[in-house]
Amino acid sequence: MRQGTSFVVCLVLLAAGCAPSPTPVTPAPFDRTAAERDVARELDDFHDAAAHADETRYFAHFAPEAVFLGTDVTERWGVAAFRAYAHPRFAERMGWTYRPLRRAVALSPDGAVAWFDEDLRGDRVGPTRGSGVLVRSGGRWLIALYDLSITIPNERFDAVRAAIDGK
Repeated sequence: MRQGTSFVVCLVLLAAGCAPSPTPVTPAPFDRTAAERDVARELDDFHDAAAHADETRYFAHFAPEAVFLGTDVTERWGVAAFRAYAHPRFAERMGWTYRPLRRAVALSPDGAVAWFDEDLRGDRVGPTRGSGVLVRSGGRWLIALYDLSITIPNERFDAVRAAIDGK
């Protein structure tokens, strides 16, 4: 390397080392009440789409890499597999109805992630619980994980366990 070039390289490196450090970026504040309301609106529309067998609207609520956990131990689906399962039912206009009875929503400090749990009443299966995670994407909330479970009263657990075990 020539002597003049070395000098220029040293000046550039020296200048870079003396540059002021970037100012930390503070995330913009978000309206927690509005975010909770928006999450609830997405979940309500998700359930309404299922009740009306509206496949397009229902699956628009999922993030691309979302997972749906159903009530059966074998039911762990990515979006494509879940859609393949649901499509014949939706095509026959046979959706499923779950009515929210109670819902709790929590948000990450930056307002980009929400998690929830909700007590539901299903027309076919009765009391259930949904829980999961939503992420902000493109100005709306998308479901990244939905876990639907059947609730079992503690005093009936032994009988349910015996039924599961085939006793």
